[in-house]
Amino acid sequence: MFYGAVVWDPWLIVAQIVCLQCLYYLTLGLFLAILVGTRVSRMSLVYFFDYAAVAASTVTGWCVIASFILSSLAGAGFLVYLVERAKKCLDFTATLYIIHIFICIMYGGWPSSMTWWVVNVTGLAIMALLGEYLCIRRELREIPIARYRPNV
Repeated sequence: MFYGAVVWDPWLIVAQIVCLQCLYYLTLGLFLAILVGTRVSRMSLVYFFDYAAVAASTVTGWCVIASFILSSLAGAGFLVYLVERAKKCLDFTATLYIIHIFICIMYGGWPSSMTWWVVNVTGLAIMALLGEYLCIRRELREIPIARYRPNV
């Protein structure tokens, strides 16, 4: 992939944002089902979008926190394949978390829990920094060139 002349394509950017958001919520749902689903009788959107579910005072709250952090780690991997550029990782990660904040506000009101803010800012930092690191490693890989020597 060559990164020379980049044409601005808004549909590509929107598609990347939608894909990243969907993959993030799919992995969050998977981790919540594994970690929280075994502890509660019924799963709901509360664990996704209600700030009160992110609490360090209960074991279930710690499982929710772990789910958000693990989803951020997985999101860094998604950035490598969807965005592919280190300098765009922070933009896409911030967009993902801004959309998440708006959904949380619409679902349960303004997040007044300090734990919720710490978990989400930490998740944003993990996803952006690890995504940038992985993208840089991918960008700096050697390009394999087949060298053929004539048999003389």
